[in-house]
Amino acid sequence: MKFLVDAQLPIRLARLLQEAGHDTIHIRELPQQNATPDSSINTLSLQQERVVITKDSDFVDSFLTVQQPYKLLLVTTGNIKNSELERLFLANLPTILDLLSQHTYIELSRDSVIVHQ
Repeated sequence: MKFLVDAQLPIRLARLLQEAGHDTIHIRELPQQNATPDSSINTLSLQQERVVITKDSDFVDSFLTVQQPYKLLLVTTGNIKNSELERLFLANLPTILDLLSQHTYIELSRDSVIVHQ
């Protein structure tokens, strides 16, 4: 699966997903890095069919109103150590992948993976 990890999430998360075999880009790897506008992130997501992983509710608004980005994984863990976030992703990755193959918007909290319709 292809992912695009947004600025509020650590580059370590992108590396973890790459190590798991997924084509993953962190926003810091783009020409404008963390200053990349949401509209450019949405465009890249649509062009390359990448799931945007973010904590930014602006992407939820965009997704619900204009169906951009391509697919959305909203992380709602609050403040969490990077190591805890990585463990949470690893523990839930099979579920996340399965749900993203069937749905376009899911949410990862500390306790569950939620499908939004």
